[in-house]
Amino acid sequence: MKHRRLILALALAACTATVGAQPVAYPNKPIRIVVGFAPGGAADYVARSMSEAFSKAMGQTVIIDNKPGNGSSIAADIVAKAPADGYTMLIASPSSISVNPALNPKLTYKPSDLLPVGKMTTSPLVLAVNPASPIKSVPDLIATAKKDPGKLNYSTSGNGSAPHLGMALFNLLTGTEMTHVPYRGGAIAITSVMAGETQLTFGTSPSVLPQATAGKLRAIAVSTRERSPLVPDLPGMREAGLPEYNLEFWYGMFLPAGTPPAIVKTVHEAVRTAMQQPSVKAALEREGTEVSLSATPEQFGGFLVEDSKFWVNLVKTANVKVD
Repeated sequence: MKHRRLILALALAACTATVGAQPVAYPNKPIRIVVGFAPGGAADYVARSMSEAFSKAMGQTVIIDNKPGNGSSIAADIVAKAPADGYTMLIASPSSISVNPALNPKLTYKPSDLLPVGKMTTSPLVLAVNPASPIKSVPDLIATAKKDPGKLNYSTSGNGSAPHLGMALFNLLTGTEMTHVPYRGGAIAITSVMAGETQLTFGTSPSVLPQATAGKLRAIAVSTRERSPLVPDLPGMREAGLPEYNLEFWYGMFLPAGTPPAIVKTVHEAVRTAMQQPSVKAALEREGTEVSLSATPEQFGGFLVEDSKFWVNLVKTANVKVD
């Protein structure tokens, strides 16, 4: 009898150990999405527009954590060094993935430290000035900048940001010289133009358009060659007299390198589900941003290879420096 009891006890212990060793289902705790810019900017707007739908798709609470600074490099570094368990992720633009590594070889992370999950949005930049400015068009801006080289100050969401590169390309193609004033986020950069501290900005659509609609900014063009259906009232660069200019930017989701493929797949599917919700699409379209999804993480990775070539070449050709 004692022998049978011992066998039963050992069998029960073995079963308990086996059950205890089973992997815990993912996700089973809150998820942190790190954003490399201050609240109110485009990256923050994208994150907050999709966070509720993403939370529902993942079945967990989602926390948006703004970590602005160094053109989003601080946020990228945090996620690159986070545990590869799927609970810390990054919404990033070309700044973190292509531009900052090209500008600063001393960064504490490499692009390969971040694993592409999926592209989320694409949109043009919007060229805008203070409404009291005499500048009412792209030709006006070029003429004013050439009259007093370096006198016009333009604000951006930071060194290496898409707005920074957008204006660098503008200066390169027009032969103008304007002074870069970087801030810690798009909303702060826009406020500086409204306050007259800086004269213009090449801002992201969610940062610029609400203020332009309210009459606090004067939007004069979008950064794409043709008019954008997202911002139909503004001329594209061809119509504005600069046909060789064309630039748009994107946001995408990233995880720390080494994250298990099953988790990457789960996050990618949840991102696609969230971004395709009509409420999310409508919220983004109101601010001049279009949902643009990659079919797979691998497709997004392939896109990044080609996209990085454009941004790195722009950094070199325009001789962009960290101010």
